[in-house]
Amino acid sequence: MLRLSKKADYALMAMKHLAEAEVGSSTSAREIAEQYNIPIELMAKVLQRLVRTGLLVSTQGTRGGYALGRAPAELSVADIIQAIDGPFTVTACSTDNNGCEQFGTCSIRDPLWQIRERIVTALGTVTLAEMATDNVATGVPVAVVRR
Repeated sequence: MLRLSKKADYALMAMKHLAEAEVGSSTSAREIAEQYNIPIELMAKVLQRLVRTGLLVSTQGTRGGYALGRAPAELSVADIIQAIDGPFTVTACSTDNNGCEQFGTCSIRDPLWQIRERIVTALGTVTLAEMATDNVATGVPVAVVRR
């Protein structure tokens, strides 16, 4: 089962909120945090990470805030989750790092890597635009729950 961190969950909520906002407008971290009852400090950290990865842009000043860095149709759920949590993993050896003592004899590593790739592909096909219009295609066989 794939588990999203709270930060990834909050990032998805914030990105959807921003995708639903008027084009050209910006929204403050406080406004987003209050809308979804999220601690402001945590929301600010999540938004700053999204700015560092280029998914959001921030503007300073009294009319400042956050806005999407790209069109919602160009942003996938996978982009957002990976910006917060890093690369997807399903096992301790989900990367090419062969530090596991069973690495050479493991019989499930390759099938699990293929499953990981399918998960990434499935999450990569869902755009922020689809989420913002609640028009996400059904039938994606991936269970996603919050930690």
